[in-house]
Amino acid sequence: MRYLHTMVRVKDLDASLHFYCDLLGLKEINRYDNEGGRFTLVFLAAPEDEERAKKEKAPMVELTYNWDTEDYDGGRNFGHLAYVVDDIYALCEKFQNAGVTINRPPRDGHMAFVRSPDNISIELLQKGDALAPQEPWASMENTGSW
Repeated sequence: MRYLHTMVRVKDLDASLHFYCDLLGLKEINRYDNEGGRFTLVFLAAPEDEERAKKEKAPMVELTYNWDTEDYDGGRNFGHLAYVVDDIYALCEKFQNAGVTINRPPRDGHMAFVRSPDNISIELLQKGDALAPQEPWASMENTGSW
């Protein structure tokens, strides 16, 4: 397993970029605008992690800017921690056997979400190519929010 990023939702992308880049000194590594989903993702890395972040896509902070205004209460502006894992199905089975709810099952063999005991959302991403869809994951519905 390898740490990837932490996601934070932001209300004002320009103000956030000023804070994280101009003041804190992080570097913009990648930006993704999604017209259909009406959001922008901006990935930032510390200067000493810049080359590693470009090559390995980690470690970074992901700023998520939703184009439609939304107030984030109850800590919803903190999004999730993300990890790339060797076998997403085996890890989800381990969580499930331990009584952890799989909030977003790995139906696609690529991505899943679980929550920590403190309700922190954890994104799991399959290392390399997605695994072939398999049961029980392929037909499992989402549970709660992620």
